[in-house]
Amino acid sequence: QVQLVESGGGLVQPGGSLRLSCAASGFSLDDSVIGWFRQAPGKEREGVSCISGRNGGTTYTFSVRGRFTISRDYASNTVYLQMNSLTPEDTAVYYCATARIWWLSLASAEYNTWGQGTLVTVSS
Repeated sequence: QVQLVESGGGLVQPGGSLRLSCAASGFSLDDSVIGWFRQAPGKEREGVSCISGRNGGTTYTFSVRGRFTISRDYASNTVYLQMNSLTPEDTAVYYCATARIWWLSLASAEYNTWGQGTLVTVSS
């Protein structure tokens, strides 16, 4: 059974950092792309970043470039999202998802298995 479990969300002050984890089970990271998405209250879901399990390629949405870093650990079958210099605009529920594709994509329609989400709140 393919499953994704996110963790690491919480309350952080502006300028702070958090690291989100996405633990994958039932499949290998080698075979798919893992993406991080977020959805703020009243807004549509937004693709944040993704990583190719095949070659480690990554992509980021413009608003997080230089602040967020996606990485993977094959030993634990986990994908991480390191988030630095957080702002209130980063407040959202963050989801990880997997897609059986060989290209990098931040389009949520291409992802077929999703985690339950973890809430990130950036506030003073």
